[in-house]
Amino acid sequence: MKKQQLIALMYGWLVVFGLIFIASIALALLLRFTTFNEPTLSWVTLVIGLISLFIGGIIAGVKGKAKGWIIGGFTGLGFTLFIFLVQYLGYQQMFSLEQSIHHLGYILAALFGGVIGVNIIAGDKT
Repeated sequence: MKKQQLIALMYGWLVVFGLIFIASIALALLLRFTTFNEPTLSWVTLVIGLISLFIGGIIAGVKGKAKGWIIGGFTGLGFTLFIFLVQYLGYQQMFSLEQSIHHLGYILAALFGGVIGVNIIAGDKT
């Protein structure tokens, strides 16, 4: 990978983790101070994750300016690898089938975001 693409990848990861951190604080406050319940929480976290990775993929694609599907895919893979390492090394648990499907969706969302991000830049040149 070129230096520009690595920098784009870092931007994508920073955006993803920043958005998820902010969403985590908001969800924690909702759980604490409202009647928001845990069954609803699983769907909300899935949607927040998909949106965060899509936006992170867009940012990585915009910064990378080329090969958006590769940059977006690596953005999603890096996130999934980080979560897997935290879960496996911290809690000694592998991904369940449901988690694997969620993370496949995360990778695809970031990949799609990377493609959109590159095409946003390509659309500005014409």
